[in-house]
Amino acid sequence: MTASALHHGSCRCGLISVEASAEPIWQSYCHCRDCRKQTGAPVMAFVGFREADLSWFGQPKTWRSAGGLTRSFCDHCGSQIGYRDERLPGEVYLAIGFMDSPEDFPPNLHAFEKRRLPFLHINDGLPRYQEQSVER
Repeated sequence: MTASALHHGSCRCGLISVEASAEPIWQSYCHCRDCRKQTGAPVMAFVGFREADLSWFGQPKTWRSAGGLTRSFCDHCGSQIGYRDERLPGEVYLAIGFMDSPEDFPPNLHAFEKRRLPFLHINDGLPRYQEQSVER
């Protein structure tokens, strides 16, 4: 990690990595169907940064997802990296599992609570938004 980097993330095989030179702007759980399909998990946890604060090493593959999202992944190991939302220019949302120290990014809210799987109970007292948690 460079001296100016505060946070570092990388895929499973290490071909794609990122360094963040600033603190995150967003930390959240997302219960939407699209995030579940992307991660293969019952809920996604992510951390958002300003694009200008990120330095990338390697080139992730991307594909257009629902609702104006472009999702990224490593085409060698398959690790999910994160997404960009065309309605939130200049911001990048990274999967917490992509971050090398995921414990540094505890989510502070739940988005798309109305789509939470009924068997998934996270009793953390965090705010819960029935739809999106960020104005778009």
